[in-house]
Amino acid sequence: MARLLASLIVILMAAGFCSTAALGETTQEVVNKAPNGLALTPPMGWNSWNKFACDVNERTVRDTADAMVSSGMRDAGYQYVVIDDCWQGPRDANGFITADAKKFPSGIKALADYVHSRGLKFGIYSDAGRLTCGGRPASQGHEYQDAITYARWGVDYLKYDWCSTGDRNAQEAYAVMADALRASGRPIVFSMCEWGTAKPWLWAKNTGNLWRTTGDIFDSFATKDPKRDWAHTVLQIVDLNEPLWPFAGPGHWNDPDMLEVGNGGMSPTEYRAHFSLWAMMAAPLMAGNDVAHMDDTTKSILLNKDVIAVDQDTLGQQGHRAWKDGDSEVWVKPLSGGAKALLLLNRGETPVTIRASADQLGWPAGVRATVRDLWAHKDLGRWTGSIEATVEPHGVAMFRVAP
Repeated sequence: MARLLASLIVILMAAGFCSTAALGETTQEVVNKAPNGLALTPPMGWNSWNKFACDVNERTVRDTADAMVSSGMRDAGYQYVVIDDCWQGPRDANGFITADAKKFPSGIKALADYVHSRGLKFGIYSDAGRLTCGGRPASQGHEYQDAITYARWGVDYLKYDWCSTGDRNAQEAYAVMADALRASGRPIVFSMCEWGTAKPWLWAKNTGNLWRTTGDIFDSFATKDPKRDWAHTVLQIVDLNEPLWPFAGPGHWNDPDMLEVGNGGMSPTEYRAHFSLWAMMAAPLMAGNDVAHMDDTTKSILLNKDVIAVDQDTLGQQGHRAWKDGDSEVWVKPLSGGAKALLLLNRGETPVTIRASADQLGWPAGVRATVRDLWAHKDLGRWTGSIEATVEPHGVAMFRVAP
């Protein structure tokens, strides 16, 4: 029935009998009532933007898919290969979107087929306005056409941005595309990139599978770039995203933006902290580096299966800050089976010893538990009382504690 509805919609639109706005009004009530059942753990994969921006092409995407397999990323849980902005060509005579023929000479369907042949899933990008942030044709007025096109191409994931939207209402705009994706008959994870302006965590639980909570990330741990006031450092994003922990859960995640690990703007210590904090916040883990040419340090961070397990824990609770004193912080994330992930963060410029108590973990003082250091990959034995570690500047210590 969903495929039949989508096909009928596209035929009517091509013939000029109805508008997307009208379809949004009639289908939102029917289709957009329950979760779509996707992304029950935070999505993991790769997105082209942070490293390649508009300089993305078919060869880069194929090489990335190959490298995700050969490096072990696929087996570690990274599923999605997502082309961000600037893949689009013009719309055809009937209004259907096409790919940039110079960048993607084989077409998007052939590329999606290749990604699928590597045991991965394929994602693409559009925008709720008239133009994308890169100035390419976007989806406003073509939502149902684009959704059925994506389904025919084999798209598994859509990142949907918020440029050139004018005075459009975000809740309406994202609901229309959510309904269009459902009507396409293909399960497509819906990533809402509205930057948190309209507070989507308050209304988008059954609209999108993840929603951006901030502006774009900048490849810096704590130093702001004065030339890019729209971009946020890792610590700025952490402070904006952390209070939203009650709104995250299976199928609907707070998204603090894609990973910068391996892009050169931070030290290995800072990248480990970045990756650890995203895992504690149950954030989507979307690598944003040149996967085909990453060094061993980058690989060791992105492939830390102990930290990934914290992010992907099926309980689906976002961790949060349990204690703060100056630059020292204690973070706790509940895990399935009664365990907790514990992170000690040093935001400062000198080493500091940070101690976490049973009370901060939410346990009685005399509890006994086993402790594993997730970056040393080492079991530390039985614990009672408190856990402490000396943490380097801009660094973290991270543990799994199980009673």
